Amino acid sequence: MTFAQLLAALESSPDNSVVIPSDWAQGRAGYGGLVAALIYDAMRRMTGADRPVRSLAITFVGPAQPGEPLQIESQVLRQGKAVSQMLGMAKQQGEVVCIIQGSFGAGRASQVNIAALPAPAVKAPDDCPVMPYIKGITPEFIQHFDMRLGFGGFPFTNSQAREHGGWMRFKSDEGEIHEAHLLGLVDVWPPAVLPLLKERAPASSLTWTIEFVQPQPALDNTEWLLYKADIEHARDGYGHTAAMIWRADGALVAISRQTVTVFG
Repeated sequence: MTFAQLLAALESSPDNSVVIPSDWAQGRAGYGGLVAALIYDAMRRMTGADRPVRSLAITFVGPAQPGEPLQIESQVLRQGKAVSQMLGMAKQQGEVVCIIQGSFGAGRASQVNIAALPAPAVKAPDDCPVMPYIKGITPEFIQHFDMRLGFGGFPFTNSQAREHGGWMRFKSDEGEIHEAHLLGLVDVWPPAVLPLLKERAPASSLTWTIEFVQPQPALDNTEWLLYKADIEHARDGYGHTAAMIWRADGALVAISRQTVTVFG
């Protein structure tokens, strides 16, 4: 199933549940970007179009098992004059596997208007090496994405770069693209600390905060987006990274921060 088909399956589910297929696995867990997108999409349907998402604070509590029903819940915590505070979560067998606190807010008049900094210089996608899907080596969900390395090194290559990322897009036609798809795209990149390692070791996102530029720049469902993460600090098995996402023409799309755990 495509990313869009899984979102649609949840929307049409009578009991707000969906099963993550094995080809969307990330080791023993379902792909975190997909889990976050499913929760967010349920939250989005509870808010009006006049209150777009501003930020999401995501905590991955435990692994969401592929092949098992994933129950999605969402609720409004507070509905203010301009901002709605939301809570969403995913459960399996009664246990919470992911929690999202989201802020959705309407625009308001303001004297503050500062343009984003320009996107960094990088080679064109066709001139960047492909981040390949290798059966049994890379996570299964990678097969659904097209990734081109533009910053830093490949995972487990003893790179000394503090930056990581490049170009990304879905391989399949996902139809209309919105913020849920961006969650799937942004989380596709391996933790930026993995290229620093000399040999394979597991790592996963612990917390993830993402902020969306509003109004969102129009996105074509096949266009490339640019992702660049910088390691701010890493020690004691935890890494802290900050990232930005741009459209190919340099328009800022989202700002992301992650705390990752690494076992190596």
